[in-house]
Order: sequence, then structure tokens, then C-alpha cells
Amino acid sequence: MYKSLKPGDTIGIIGGGQLGKMMAQSAKKMGFIVGILDPNQNCPAAQVSDWNIRADYADKEALREFARKVTVLTFEFENIDAEALREMEDLSAIPQGSEIISITQDRIKEKQFLESIGVSIAAFEVVKTTDQLNGALGKIGYPCVLKTARFGYDGKGQVVLKSEADKAEAEALIADNSCILEAWVPFLKELSVMIVRNQKGEATIFPVSENIHVNNILHESIVPARISPIVSKKAVDTAKQIADALQLVGTLGIELFLTKDDGIFINELAPRPHNSGHYTIEAMSFSQFDAHIRAVAGLAMPTARLLSDVVMVNILGQHLEDSLAFRDKKADWSFHYYGKKEMYLNRKIGHITILTNDVEATLIEIDNTGIWNGGSN
Repeated sequence: MYKSLKPGDTIGIIGGGQLGKMMAQSAKKMGFIVGILDPNQNCPAAQVSDWNIRADYADKEALREFARKVTVLTFEFENIDAEALREMEDLSAIPQGSEIISITQDRIKEKQFLESIGVSIAAFEVVKTTDQLNGALGKIGYPCVLKTARFGYDGKGQVVLKSEADKAEAEALIADNSCILEAWVPFLKELSVMIVRNQKGEATIFPVSENIHVNNILHESIVPARISPIVSKKAVDTAKQIADALQLVGTLGIELFLTKDDGIFINELAPRPHNSGHYTIEAMSFSQFDAHIRAVAGLAMPTARLLSDVVMVNILGQHLEDSLAFRDKKADWSFHYYGKKEMYLNRKIGHITILTNDVEATLIEIDNTGIWNGGSN
């Protein structure tokens, strides 16, 4: 177990997107020096950090140089070479370790892990060839979802199969990727839980978020989720079970499906802060980013208190201009823009947090702006 960090120690973040930026802002608030490794010189996280190394995530020499310059190393996304990360453990403290990356960056390993600890997941089969696809379809049936084992996000790298007519698209996906075929879960709601844990096993658990997706991209998060106390407890207990099994250090985002009769199924894991946890910046006494930095810095974990009901809504590239026009009209809304230089269709470029006493009225208010009514989202 490493010593707790002191102000002036350096936290290195692999990845310079918006998650890295918000991690860096929390780290700076606590007095830490922050370094970033990212392929883009002016990435969002570099804009608020002390220094950065411009390099590809697969550049092992750059990663080693980065590790030598920092006291503790963390990451903002899971698609890092797990073996390269393992090699860096001799050069810098990596509280989260490389094993969690190895598991969560590969859907096959992730599903096998979840199955091994006995949590509820959709039936699945590993699919690497057309013959295996046919066999898996015979076991699972329609409807189902074929997902690439790696590098899929926001609906990319997956095909929903409703009938034989969808097989050709699925076969094209298999041609270049190892995949898993999952049974379709007839969910009522999509939920998520953020849990942050330190090396002592102390955990901060944030309230369950109810998530609404449009075109497979998160649109809104609603907290508290509109679910029963039984479901909320079940989701939190499952999060604790998964975190303990992983010996988690740092943040884990757990995506869940709620089914009828209050059933929950684990969908995916993310070993980092999560889009659906952005509401914590304004609505909680500690944000998910504050908790993450405390965990990797070896500090005690806080009890995060919900200060207000809240709705978080994402701003994508096509929403930029319309959202800017509402900054003066909605002075009580918290507008966050990530500082990305390229704005394009469906790219996450910001979010808005709205503290509220009436969630239903706020959802109507969001719709009435018209910001999210056009384009493809």
C-alpha cells in the first residue's frame, strides 16, 4: 500500500478528454500537480493541467517516460494496452492496477468475470466465426445483440438482430472482430451506479441514476432514479459485490437494465468516471471526480450527500449553437463545455446540469427548449 499523496505530488492521467479534464480540475483543487498523456496537444485535459506529453496510447516508450514523471498514474478510459500498463507498475504507483483494464476492455472477459461472481447478466455466447454465430443464434434466439469484444461505445460496434434479415450485417461485423452475442433484455429502464473505492476498501457510492439514451448515446440522467427503494438497494448491493470482487481502487461505472418484477441485469462496466455521473459536480457534496482523485491518492473516502434532485443532459456537436443561445435564458442551469476543437455530429462536447424541485417539470422544460429536437439526436 502506497503512502497518501501530499499537495505538490504529481498525478498522471492517461487520456485527455473531458473525463481527464474533470479529473484534473478535481486534482488541482486538492493541490496536486497534473500531467496528461494524449495524442492531441490541446486536448481538453491539457487545457487545465500543468504539463502534457503528446503521444499515442500504444507508444510504450512515451508511457514509460510519463510514468517516471508522476507519483501516481490513473486513466480516463479503458482502451489502454493492459500489458504496457503492467510494465509501468515498476516505474510509478498505479493504484487501479492493470487487471481491471484487462477485464473491462474486453467484453468476453467482462462477461465471464460477471458470470463467475454470480450477478445477473443476459445469456451470451462468444462468436468469432459465421458457424459460431449460427450456433449461438440457435441457443439464444431472436431478438439479440451482437457486440464487438473491444472498442465499442455509444452504439458503435454492435448489431441488433431481430430476424434472419439482420444476419448479413452481423456477419460483416464478425469478419473483422471477435464478438459476443447477447440475449435481448426487455428492459423498462436503463440505470447506472458509480462506486469509488480506495485501497483500504472504503467506498463512496453515488445514488442510482436513471439514464435515457437516444440513438444509443446518453441523452439525460435523472437522479434520484424513478425506481423503488428495493431496486435502488439491489443496484447498490450489486455494485458493492462487483467492486469487492475486483478489489477495486478508483471509480467503477456500472450500467444496468431494470426489468419487470424489479429485476436488474448488469450491462457493462467502466473502470473510470462515467458520463451518467456528471450530475455529481453540482448535485452532490463530492463529485465522482473528487472521489476518484481521493481514491487514487490514497485518501479516506467521503460520504457523498445528494444536495438536490437533478437532471443532466448532454450537448452533442449538433446542439452547440442552440445551447449557446440559452445561456442567458437559463441562468440557473450549469453549462459545461469541454473545449474540444472539432465539433461534429453526435460527438459529446458538453453537458448541462439542472438542479430541480420537480424532475417532471424540468424534463418538459428541456424538451421545450427545442435544442435536442432536431438533427439525428
